[in-house]
Parts: sequence; structure tokens; C-alpha cells
Amino acid sequence: METTDQGPRVVVGIDGSEASYEALRWAVRHALRIGGRVDAVAAYDVPGAVGWSAPAVDADFDAAQAKKHLGEEARTVLGQLRADVSLDERVVRGNASEILVEAARGAELLVVGNRGRGGFTRLLLGSVSQQCALHAPCPVVIVRRGTQPDA
Repeated sequence: METTDQGPRVVVGIDGSEASYEALRWAVRHALRIGGRVDAVAAYDVPGAVGWSAPAVDADFDAAQAKKHLGEEARTVLGQLRADVSLDERVVRGNASEILVEAARGAELLVVGNRGRGGFTRLLLGSVSQQCALHAPCPVVIVRRGTQPDA
């Protein structure tokens, strides 16, 4: 496991859903307990990139703006907890489960919510949390919505 001067690394997947916000709060609390840091990772993909016949819609996607939004979102969700832990936010293009599994290499833990923003394609491909649990190179915590107090 990767440990730096900031302590062990905890990776958490964020997708804007309430379940991912609870996963973020859980990951930060855990990092505080173990003296670690948190990498919040948001993955995005576009229909044209996964074989839909519709044209790709990412021509106007602004990764810097998305990262800024992710940081604002994290501050809102975490409130005061954020000041006490090192938090790095990343926005990465690609399949969410593949991105999270790769991001978890060398991490102590991968944390995901049990239900995100996926829709019909999740029924065909399997959920992100399931794929992470099957393929992650480290232990995975799947946080169920409503199982912890608000931060």
C-alpha cells in the first residue's frame, strides 16, 4: 500500500448522487481515523465513446470547470470535515469502474456509494460498485445511503 508523508491513501468515487456524497463523508472520516488522505475521483464518459449511434457530446466539455465544480461540491458536502484532511479532486474521462479500479492501485481502500447516477446501461453492464468490488486491487467499502449521520 502506498503511504506518503500525508499517510495512507483512500480513494472515493463521486458522481453527484447522494450515495456518493455519503461515500465521500465516510472516506473522509476514515482518513481522519487513520491519518490518511483522500483522493475524490469523478469519472465521465460520453455516449459516442461507448458505442451509441448518437454523436459524441463532449465537444464543449471543460475538464477544468468540472474539477472546479467537484471541489465546490466536496466543500459543500463535507463542511468542516474537509479542513482536517488532505483532499485531492480529480475528473477523469472513461468508464467509472475502470477509472476507480485504476485509481485504487496502491491505495489502502476504495470507497463507493451503493447507488449512483447510472441508468439503463448499468442493468446491462453491472453497477460500478459491483465492478469495483470484483476488480479493485485493495479492499472496497460500499456505503449504503442513509446508514450514517450527516457530516
